[in-house]
Amino acid sequence: MSDPIIEVKNVSKSYGGVKANVDITMKVERGSITGIIGPNGCGKTTLFNSIVGYHPIDNGSISFDGDEISKLRVGDIARLGMLRTFQQTRIYGKMDCVDNMQISVSHRPDSKVSLFASRKGEIRERAEHLLEFVGLYSKRNLISGDLSFGQQKLLELAMALMNEPKALLLDEPTAGINPTLINGLIDRLRRANEELGITLCVIEHNMRVIMNLASHIYCLSNGQMLAEGKPADLQNDQRVIDAYLGGH
Repeated sequence: MSDPIIEVKNVSKSYGGVKANVDITMKVERGSITGIIGPNGCGKTTLFNSIVGYHPIDNGSISFDGDEISKLRVGDIARLGMLRTFQQTRIYGKMDCVDNMQISVSHRPDSKVSLFASRKGEIRERAEHLLEFVGLYSKRNLISGDLSFGQQKLLELAMALMNEPKALLLDEPTAGINPTLINGLIDRLRRANEELGITLCVIEHNMRVIMNLASHIYCLSNGQMLAEGKPADLQNDQRVIDAYLGGH
């Protein structure tokens, strides 16, 4: 039975005369890992920004966990349990990893790690546990700005997990990462999905990564939904192949 946690219906967004998204409809099933692919400039990041409330949409509706959210702001949506990461990491580069984790704690009323509901020792314990989860425990006291870019992405993932999201949107999580770290990141994403029960929606250009990670994939082209289906379906879809060949 279908149980979408995120539903996007007929969403459009323009910037001046540029139509970034046109009549986009998609679902992210609860507990799934869903992928979004498409050539550069096709509207993937705009769609993410619409879903998490970074800008108002022109038309359509967006719901999260049964609630209409298209008119809510970023902070309100985050408090409902949906977060996102970015192509360029957003960490506090002059703080160590543990401090990054602690300062990222959500003020969601139902959060078990709320600054107002837990002692500082419990917050630090959870921070260290999640740093171990992403493979950064040995670097927990290092200044985060001194980490490699791949390690900073792992830290950003851990910071998001600190807030116990129901759904996490990741914008090109493997971009710019040393190939030796990619498999480790993929493993952490799978574990976050399977062990922590977090629904993931992932924008990704690395086809090997997304085809092995996601169970359902949407492909955008020129701001419109081009195709959707299981990874094997899209790998053999001539429209998807043409869109990528035409976009590079």
